Amino acid sequence: RIAHAMEDDFVALQEGRIKLGAAAIDTLLRAVDFLGKLSQLEESELPSWAEQNRPAVDNLVADLQRILSGSVEEPVPSSASPKAPTIEAEAQDFSGVSMIELFQTEVGTQAALLNEGLLELENSPYPPELVPSLMRAAHSLKGAARIVGFDGLVHLAHEMESSFVKAQEGNFVFQPEQVDVLLSAVDFLTSMPRLSEAEFVSWLSARSSVLADLKARIGSFDFGAPSGKAESQSTEMAVAKVAAPVPVLAASENKAVSTAPKTSVSKPAGGAAGGADRAVRVGAQNLNRLMELAAESLVEARGIKPFGDSLLKLKTTHAANQTALWQLRELLQSENVASHLVQSVRDLEHRLEQMREGLNRRLEDFEGFLRRTTLLSDRLYHEVIASRMRPFGDGVSGFPRLVRDLARTLGKKVRFTLAGKGTEVDRDILEKLEAPLNHILRNGLDHGLELPAERVSKGKPEEGQLKLEARHAAGMLYITVTDDGRGIDRERLRKKIIQKGMVPAEAGARLNDAELLEFLFLPGFSTAEKVTEISGRGVGLDVVQTMVQEVGGTVRIISQPGTGTTFHLQLPITRSVIRALIVEISGEPYAFPLPRLDRVLKVGASELQTIEGRAFVHVDGKNVGIVPAFQVFELEPVSEVRDLLAILVISDRNHQYGLEVDRFLGERDLVVRPLDVRLGKVPDISATSVLEDGSPILIVDVDDLVRSIDSLLAGGRLAKSRHAIANAEEQSRKHILVIDDSITVRELERQLLESQGYEVDLAVDGMEGWNAVRLGQYDLVISDVDMPRMTGIELVKLIRNEQRFKAIPIIIVSYKDREEDRLRGLDAGANYYLTKSSFQDDTFLRAVHELIGKARQ
Repeated sequence: RIAHAMEDDFVALQEGRIKLGAAAIDTLLRAVDFLGKLSQLEESELPSWAEQNRPAVDNLVADLQRILSGSVEEPVPSSASPKAPTIEAEAQDFSGVSMIELFQTEVGTQAALLNEGLLELENSPYPPELVPSLMRAAHSLKGAARIVGFDGLVHLAHEMESSFVKAQEGNFVFQPEQVDVLLSAVDFLTSMPRLSEAEFVSWLSARSSVLADLKARIGSFDFGAPSGKAESQSTEMAVAKVAAPVPVLAASENKAVSTAPKTSVSKPAGGAAGGADRAVRVGAQNLNRLMELAAESLVEARGIKPFGDSLLKLKTTHAANQTALWQLRELLQSENVASHLVQSVRDLEHRLEQMREGLNRRLEDFEGFLRRTTLLSDRLYHEVIASRMRPFGDGVSGFPRLVRDLARTLGKKVRFTLAGKGTEVDRDILEKLEAPLNHILRNGLDHGLELPAERVSKGKPEEGQLKLEARHAAGMLYITVTDDGRGIDRERLRKKIIQKGMVPAEAGARLNDAELLEFLFLPGFSTAEKVTEISGRGVGLDVVQTMVQEVGGTVRIISQPGTGTTFHLQLPITRSVIRALIVEISGEPYAFPLPRLDRVLKVGASELQTIEGRAFVHVDGKNVGIVPAFQVFELEPVSEVRDLLAILVISDRNHQYGLEVDRFLGERDLVVRPLDVRLGKVPDISATSVLEDGSPILIVDVDDLVRSIDSLLAGGRLAKSRHAIANAEEQSRKHILVIDDSITVRELERQLLESQGYEVDLAVDGMEGWNAVRLGQYDLVISDVDMPRMTGIELVKLIRNEQRFKAIPIIIVSYKDREEDRLRGLDAGANYYLTKSSFQDDTFLRAVHELIGKARQ
């Protein structure tokens, strides 16, 4: 009946008698899902299941027939039949996906459910609601394996299902050894590779003995005599009373079909099919572009407000003009001016009044439009942000199994608690969290928690507690990993630090608790006495620190000897939006992520200390060196020297610096926009964003910036702070040789350079220039190309061939602007090839500054 009604609909569609709208397609998909459930039933189950679902069939057929009349409405499953099938809302397009791929995807989904359920079954008293879900998962696996014809997997799933049914009938509790066997079967399922059908059949065939062994071990479970229900039910009838769910296939960001289990959507029978969210497949790049467009929409909407402010100013001006006109009319009347002039002023007043009323109406309309636009763009922006988020539980679903297996390997008893599974986390951050949290949990199990006998001797329960929790607070993501183990022995840690030669013994004795714990994050540092498969190489916490800093977060340790240890990770909720401090450097705005700033200071000149010509400021008991930001970013300094210096204190694990900026511009929430991949890694910059007025801004990579400062200091290329520069003694001016046969060009270049403070010598052709180079000492040579006696190209080659002159920077300035001319000059050895049009802007002077810096050292 169902297939006939569907056929009628498709014939009518083919003949053009009907069109399928969204509601009609939903009805047809309900029918497809219904038939899909039939395919998972055993032959013996069909009669009773069909009888129970007869009302659902009648309703479905009636809905299909209504499509022909065009009167179909959004289908709502009947609440009269509790056994009516619940049609899932996910209607994904799996056209082009083979049956073997669909089967492998379902295996991944059901295996994850089995893994989670078995771990809960082992840790809890018998929960009556848990075993049915395990039965459904095993039954779904059996049906899927039967469809694709993998008999070995059918038999394995059947034995698993039977064990769950027997446990349910007798109210039995699974023993740890039995859970081990069932988990081994789940491991076999999750280890199945993604192969073509022929390759997969061969893979299964080669492991038929493993399948047979697992089947036999599960089949030999001894549950004893039933003690619960008076009437036992068969395996198949027990499962028939538990509606097997249609597998929910989660969207994948990078593949046609996801291999990882995702959150499924469930709803009570009788609920509206349209009540759940549809799952759609969206690529990561598409999502990033949507994020950028939503951010632009938000910026544009906020950019309308200044326009409204200008209208308000116009209204104020209009009112002032109207008042002035009224005063003029009063004056004219008092002076007995001709009546027709007074009347003209009154007419003008009337027209101004009409303009005022019209302006008021337009302002009201504009304000309403602004409110609606801002609200709409905010909603769009937050919806796109939400689409990037995933529950924390999605990224840590494997940890309960990891803790269980590792604890058993170590001979420890552990109760693992996972809190905050529903906490929303940016998908990029969630992907990066797996390895760090894995290392922290393994450390807690190996180093933190004691063996049962040791715990009992200390008056603790023999079962240790290990907790992983995620939560939102103050706009940040907080993740804590806590154990109630032995804690960190400070003195043992101190001895290890001194023993490894990381600090002298005297300095090591003075390290406080916070400083001691920081050593745990160093690469290669471990307190373990021997290296095992679990720990001991000193890699784990270094991975944690690196990941946390990469995403702009912080990590700290709190440990009480004998009580336990807690790791606190503070991370941004999303990498799509950051809270940043906007600063100005050489007239340009830059954004520094707030979590990466240690302190923000305004320091008076009198508070600075000078050591060997370099300025320092005292912060939290330490001297922090002041570094001019304009030098690190290779920008022009501002001439103004302020009494109060704006300082950002930044650091990595090894160094801390005070970055001197021009001024603070305030905090902002910025939408992070990645740099074009064609740029590669831009030094000191991580991303870009757009301010509310539409102007672009660079987001600083603080870790890279600290490394740049280290490099500049090591090479002696970093000058003193701006304050120290302004007060330093004046040194000799830099010397430049200008060579050109045109007196106009020579004089223009001389005036430009001398206005910047350089000392300039002139030569009229290449030969005279070469003689000047050999006799004098120059910091820079600037030459034309076409000159008598010796061309500029020949001069450059001579300079580069002479060992003592090789380091002199050379700029060629020529009227020739062809690409081949430019390449000839650069190939000869010039550092820059500029055209004479560069005098019209600051290109010429910028090139000079970049090569030799300012006129004075």
